Amino acid sequence: MKEVRVLEIKESVFADNDWQADNLRRELKEQGVFLMNLMSSPGSGKTTTLKGTIERLKDRFRIGVMEADIDSDVDAKAIAETGVKSIQLHTGGMCHLDAEMTRQGVESLGVDDVDLAILENVGNLVCPAEFDTGASKNVMILSVPEGHDKPLKYPLMFQICDAVLINKIDVLPYFDFDMERVKEYIHQRNPQAKVFPISAKTGEGMDAWTEWLAAQVNAWKTGV
Repeated sequence: MKEVRVLEIKESVFADNDWQADNLRRELKEQGVFLMNLMSSPGSGKTTTLKGTIERLKDRFRIGVMEADIDSDVDAKAIAETGVKSIQLHTGGMCHLDAEMTRQGVESLGVDDVDLAILENVGNLVCPAEFDTGASKNVMILSVPEGHDKPLKYPLMFQICDAVLINKIDVLPYFDFDMERVKEYIHQRNPQAKVFPISAKTGEGMDAWTEWLAAQVNAWKTGV
């Protein structure tokens, strides 16, 4: 029988993406630009959290935002209300951004006058976790209504994130959500992950989160 040739497409795609991501990260480092990749499920409060983050940091850093969605420009318009520049990225039906798509977004945004660039990735807990975007740090939001078991069900997302924001803690009394257990599950997946319980609606916990982010931006820019 003739031997069948097997080509590992997925491995090849990831290897190429990782190479492009490393190049983008290096270029942004040379320009002094910190890129944060923000991920979550739809409805977790990503845009509201982002608006609260911007309000606390826009006097300290020049901020630019890339909003990624399959369609619409609702989120970009909401972010523009904060006074920072923002663009909308349409993924053409894809459920994630990869490094090349992120590069296109960075070039369209323009980072000559940006210290902190934020990529709001497409909303889901699977595909975005698989592709390195070239970000300096990965951050995700898990909302209380989603349940404390998500680190067990979507391990890769929690493994790659430097910080996890537990949003909507203002509704904790109404949900069967165990804060200590979710922290335990997160640290089983990623012992180094920082966990910040927050309410983007009331502002609780937002100062601790934004101070951590500010420290990361300053460290990236100074090389400390």
